[in-house]
Amino acid sequence: MSELDRIDRAILAAVQQDGRMPVAKLAERVGLSETPCARRLKRLESDGYIEGYRAMLSRKALGLGVIAFVHVRFSVQNQSLSDRFEREVRAIERIVSCHNVSGTADYLLQIVVRDLDEYGTFTRDVLRALPGVTAVESMLSLREIKRESGLPLA
Repeated sequence: MSELDRIDRAILAAVQQDGRMPVAKLAERVGLSETPCARRLKRLESDGYIEGYRAMLSRKALGLGVIAFVHVRFSVQNQSLSDRFEREVRAIERIVSCHNVSGTADYLLQIVVRDLDEYGTFTRDVLRALPGVTAVESMLSLREIKRESGLPLA
């Protein structure tokens, strides 16, 4: 990866806010002409600073009213069991993020569902059935204060 200068950081900040911004507008925002701006954007993509582009969807419009953060614990630490767990988690759409963490839990999951009834069923039928899971501790979000808004570029 190459070193980021002020303009690279400005490009990253701008596309992090609006990934659909036309190159002409991006160039104007960062103080470059279109061609050098497009070249830098391509370099940032090929160097791996930009992993992709996607839309932020509305949970409310999609009827996903419950966010749960879940600590998952294993009773035994086994690499093949962890690998199976992680593989299965990647395939479950309702699990929107999964982190292997330190502390009292082995994994922290973020789950979105329609309502508490669906969450109860999901916990019973899906979470507790995952390989290696011996304990599940749920924390329900009462109110979202800040949604992922991008990475710090300082």
